[in-house]
Amino acid sequence: MQKIIRIGTRDSELALWQATKVQKLLEELEYNTEIVPIKSTGDIVLDKPLYELGITGIFTKNLDIAMLNGDIDIAVHSMKDVPTVLPEGIVQAAVLKRANYNDILVLKDNEEFLAQPEGVIATSSLRRKAQWLNRYPTHNVEDLRGNVNTRLQKVKDNEWNGAIFAAAGLERIGKRPKGAVNLSWMIPAPAQGAIMVTALAEDDFSVDACNQLNDVDTETCTSIEREFLNRLEGGCTAPIGALAYINEVDKELVFKGVLLSRDGKKKIEVSKKVPVGRHKYVAKDCANYIIERGGKILMMEDLGVEKEFSIFSTKTLSEAQKKLLPTTVKVEDSDFIKIRFNRIPPKVVKQEIDNVIITSKNGVESILNSFTVDELQFKNIYCVGRRTKKLIEQKIGKVAFSARNADKLSQYLAENISGQEVTYFCSDLRLDNLPTKLAQNNISVNEVEAYKTMYSPSKVDDKVNGVLFYSPSTVESYMKENTADKIAFCIGDTTAKEAAKFFKEVKTAKLPTVESVIELVNTHFVKA
Repeated sequence: MQKIIRIGTRDSELALWQATKVQKLLEELEYNTEIVPIKSTGDIVLDKPLYELGITGIFTKNLDIAMLNGDIDIAVHSMKDVPTVLPEGIVQAAVLKRANYNDILVLKDNEEFLAQPEGVIATSSLRRKAQWLNRYPTHNVEDLRGNVNTRLQKVKDNEWNGAIFAAAGLERIGKRPKGAVNLSWMIPAPAQGAIMVTALAEDDFSVDACNQLNDVDTETCTSIEREFLNRLEGGCTAPIGALAYINEVDKELVFKGVLLSRDGKKKIEVSKKVPVGRHKYVAKDCANYIIERGGKILMMEDLGVEKEFSIFSTKTLSEAQKKLLPTTVKVEDSDFIKIRFNRIPPKVVKQEIDNVIITSKNGVESILNSFTVDELQFKNIYCVGRRTKKLIEQKIGKVAFSARNADKLSQYLAENISGQEVTYFCSDLRLDNLPTKLAQNNISVNEVEAYKTMYSPSKVDDKVNGVLFYSPSTVESYMKENTADKIAFCIGDTTAKEAAKFFKEVKTAKLPTVESVIELVNTHFVKA
């Protein structure tokens, strides 16, 4: 029986239209599908402008989590809402042929106000607001949130002159008003008008199915736009526009980009034309042009406001991970744990080992620090964590079973290998719960100290509101220099259990990943 591809989508009318479009295309190729609607943070938090929420990917995160949790196989997004860096393990499987990429002005009455000094229009987009104020500096711009139908109704109910919408959204669901004005002078959001389908990198079936829907020209143009955005380090909190299209007559790829100050008073534009097929450096060249003319300074001036909240990560975050945080949150980080690999005695792996337990990526690296893959004779490997599993299968071999945490792993082993022996490659600071539970269930544990975990704490400022923890050891290290008068954001249940010994408020991520901990921070401070 062929696999049913579960299509994840937001539950708005437009999002469901897009998911249904993908569903029809897949079913025309004789794939079986079903649609799974999921709410997003952007749909739930409607009392703040998107740029104040400051979260990139606000409409996509819940779909990412659902996919990583195995609740859906693919996700359908308005491509302009998707962060330029996808979560680890998720890939772009298809970009559908682009629709109308323009912004349009939906009028309350007529266009006469455009020549008047006191016009009022509405939009939740910082990019649209900045471009409008640059063109009409005496006008006022009001915030407009909600789904398409809600926003259209608000135009009718308020004393505005009009509101700005993406043309594609209204046209797809048949709700573009007859008198709407095409804003051809306004540079759209990167990838506006395009639909992206994402899937798990390891799900070959779904990826192969979606690859057949891909439009090469749209993929080329939107990739350039998104690279331009990424190189400027912008998200939904920066007024950045980008448009690439192919001029079929001249066989040229045309690019236009813009960066503005939030009030629209400053604007840096760039445009470039290259022969089709010679576009590799267009995004880089255009982003550098903007930067060289003060782009970074312009953005820094806009972000010069004092941060509302402050967090501290007990593990160094990458720049991509920091970009996932709201602009209202200040972040500091430091590695509170340092790892030193031990030299594991050769006799440990001299004979084939029936059952091996590895509970962290450090465990994997420590084994490979002492032995080559050819020396390892592991019959069954059991592990904790999706990323640990991925690393094991990349560098050692197939994993027999992977659990979310040590408790779930011990439960599985108790049910499946009772009476047998396991070899547990662990740290000198490992918790007792796993070997204790295994021993209670008649499983003999041969512990091999593969690496040492050394505390490396630093003093955290009293003004910090929350601390991010990634293991029980990071909690222990933190407590050697600091107090527990903050919120603890934890990567998993075991870490949360350790944090609960000291902290009054402990929050646990849905997935054992750094990105999921950051999502936890985002959700908390958006609601704050």
